[in-house]
Amino acid sequence: MTQHVDDPSVQAAMNLRRLQPGDEAVLEAFLASHADSSMFIRANARRAGLSYNAEPYQAVYAARFHGDRMLGVAAHAWTGLVLLQAPEHAAELARTCTEFSRLPVRGLAGPAAQVREARAALKLDDAPTAVEGDEVLFALDLSDLVVPEALTRGAIVCRAPRPEERDTLCAWRIAYDVETLGATDSPESRQRAAGFLDAQIADGNAWVALHEDAPVSLSAFNATLPDIVQLGGIYTPPPWRGRGYAKVAVAASLLAARERGASRAVLFTGNPNAMRTYEALGFARVGDYSIVLLR
Repeated sequence: MTQHVDDPSVQAAMNLRRLQPGDEAVLEAFLASHADSSMFIRANARRAGLSYNAEPYQAVYAARFHGDRMLGVAAHAWTGLVLLQAPEHAAELARTCTEFSRLPVRGLAGPAAQVREARAALKLDDAPTAVEGDEVLFALDLSDLVVPEALTRGAIVCRAPRPEERDTLCAWRIAYDVETLGATDSPESRQRAAGFLDAQIADGNAWVALHEDAPVSLSAFNATLPDIVQLGGIYTPPPWRGRGYAKVAVAASLLAARERGASRAVLFTGNPNAMRTYEALGFARVGDYSIVLLR
C-alpha cells in the first residue's frame, strides 16, 4: 500500500538539511525531473557548485528528503533571490533556507503556487515590490521550432554582437530592466545591466537581428545547460517593434542552441504580444511561473 507523506511513519523517515558539496548528483537528478521550471537553480548549481562564498551564481541550498529521495529544494542565491523547486514543503524550505543563509531576501522565483506559499511563509505578502505576478511558462522541443521565412531567406540577418555595439546593447539592457523588471535607471542599475549583458556576450549567449547593418532586436539566454536553454532579456526598441525582428532574433538564437546540442527551450512571460511571438515559433504553454522582486 502506498503511504502518504502526511503519515507519521513517512514523516519520521523525512529529513531537511542544507546541501553540501557531494550532493550535486541527487540535486541534478531531482531538478532534471522538473526541468522546465528549474533552469535558474539547475544552471547555477552546475556552474558554481554547492559551496557559498558570496560569489556570482552561488547559493545556499536547503532540501527536503524522504530517505535518499529529494522531495524539494530552495536556494537563496547571491542576488538575494529565493529560488524554488518544491512541489511539497515550499513554505518550510523557504524558511529553512533563509535561516541557513542569513541573507536578506530580495525576491522569489519559481512555479507560481510555490512562490505564493513561500512568500506568505516569509511574511512578505505586504512587502513593497518592483515586480510581482504570475507569468506563463512556455516550452519548445527544438526539433519543432518554426523558423520564420525572413530568416530562412536571409531577409533579416542575425549574428553575435560586435564590440562596437556594446554601448547600444547596454542601453537596451537597462531599458529592458526598467520596462520589465521594475528597475530604476541609476548608475548602479546600469552597471548591473552591463555586467549581465557582458556575461551573456562572453558566454556566446546573445544574438542581434539587423536592419541595414544596424542592430534592431536582441535575443539572449539567461540560463543554459547542455540539454536545455532559457530565453531571457529579449528586447526590441519601441521604434522597431511590430516588424518581426524579435521573432527572427529568437529563432536564430534557438537554431544556434540546437546546433550546440540542446533539445529544448523554455521561457516565461506575461506580455501578450510576446506570447503571440513565441507561440508562432512553436512554443506551448506548460505551466505558470512567478517572479517577485522586492523594492
